[in-house]
Amino acid sequence: MIEGLGPDEARVFMRLALLDAARQLRQQLVAQAALAGNGCEPVPADWAGISPSAPQTPNTTRPSPPRTTDAPTPVPSAPNPAAEARRAIVGDVKKSAPRARPNATPNQASTLDAFSQLARDAGPGPSAQIPESERPKSMAEVRTLLGDCTRCKLHQGRTNIVFGVGDPTSDLMFIGEGPGADEDQAGVPFVGKAGQLLTRIIGAMERTRDDVYVANIVKCRPPGNRDPEPDEVASCEPFLTKQILVVQPKVIVTLGRVATQALLRIRTPITRMRGHWQDYRGIPVMPTLHPAYLLRHPPAKRAVWQDVQEVMKRLQSDQQGA
Repeated sequence: MIEGLGPDEARVFMRLALLDAARQLRQQLVAQAALAGNGCEPVPADWAGISPSAPQTPNTTRPSPPRTTDAPTPVPSAPNPAAEARRAIVGDVKKSAPRARPNATPNQASTLDAFSQLARDAGPGPSAQIPESERPKSMAEVRTLLGDCTRCKLHQGRTNIVFGVGDPTSDLMFIGEGPGADEDQAGVPFVGKAGQLLTRIIGAMERTRDDVYVANIVKCRPPGNRDPEPDEVASCEPFLTKQILVVQPKVIVTLGRVATQALLRIRTPITRMRGHWQDYRGIPVMPTLHPAYLLRHPPAKRAVWQDVQEVMKRLQSDQQGA
């Protein structure tokens, strides 16, 4: 028996220790199998972290307890590394699927209904064609129209409007959800840790941030990084539409659930949408997972890399057909 613990407590403690050991073994196997894959190209090496020289997070997990004669610790069998990797990726991605709960908070409930409301009340939908006379002539014109925006309540807590950045004539556009704390301070989208990972993803496509255009669904930071609410999305949507009309990209990549559902006005979970081509006013759209999700669930980077490869193939095909 473990000193100081009763039989039931000792069994619980041993079970937790075994779960810890199994989790660590799983992480090691996933890391070893990351390059083994299942027929697709390996994830670029520099996606493993924010910086190749970033310090490693110290291991703070509880050490396994000593073995006892009453309850010997079984040795876990070694699973197939590639199968473990696939199960880990699928398992982590599935955790991100949003679920409507009976006791959802007001914000969660409003977010679930936001895009249905937009479809009823807002302007032209994702399949509508915009008359040539309504196309803005430049991104500067769109920024002037936006002005010092006070169209929704988000302006009350913002530091800076986060308009967009990059090449306004690019063939590739990324659209995220909204600014975080770092972006609110800088006035530029995707400059925090998730932004650094996005920069590496773009680099794996043999491009730089200056070669693409990056914008968000909303241009002011929601308090506490909550989901944008229906009126906030509706207030910003005309300006995002105008940005897309200026860029006229060959491909749009939506980053995460909110960006995908808001742009396309659908409620399909991102885990069912990612990797499947959609359409926005004649422009191919590739939904994928948000870089912030990848920081929390590194095995999901393989799924995003598959999506990125599809985008690269599409752009290459368009260039060859031009």
